[in-house]
Amino acid sequence: MEDLTVTRNVTIPARELSWTAVASGGPGGQNVNKVATKVLLRWGLASSSVLPEWARERLTSLAGRRLDSDGNLLISASSARSQDRNLELARERLAGLVRTALDRPKARRPTRPSKAAKRRRLDDKRRVSQKKAGRRVGGDD
Repeated sequence: MEDLTVTRNVTIPARELSWTAVASGGPGGQNVNKVATKVLLRWGLASSSVLPEWARERLTSLAGRRLDSDGNLLISASSARSQDRNLELARERLAGLVRTALDRPKARRPTRPSKAAKRRRLDDKRRVSQKKAGRRVGGDD
């Protein structure tokens, strides 16, 4: 297996990745019963020095259940009929997940509603209030 290039600056060395093939459900007919086509791709995230600390923490939170207790990130692929294609799909998913972790979310800048927006909101409230007041029936006569 070759190194996995995630971005121009980030490449996961092949020695940090391992994969196993297991029997799969899904499409394939009798082929499913005979050939182990499902691929489990494992990356030792805890022991890897590829990512900066902030990206590793973000990836840990993004990974969710795909992260085991040993700090390994597990990606499975079983949608294709062939083992080779499933390995490609698993590698693409891993690269996509790491790319997502490397994108820092923009910090939210608190904003306030404009005067015009406040005026529109109050006008709408007044209009609805008048509409409902017009529906009331006076019963004190």
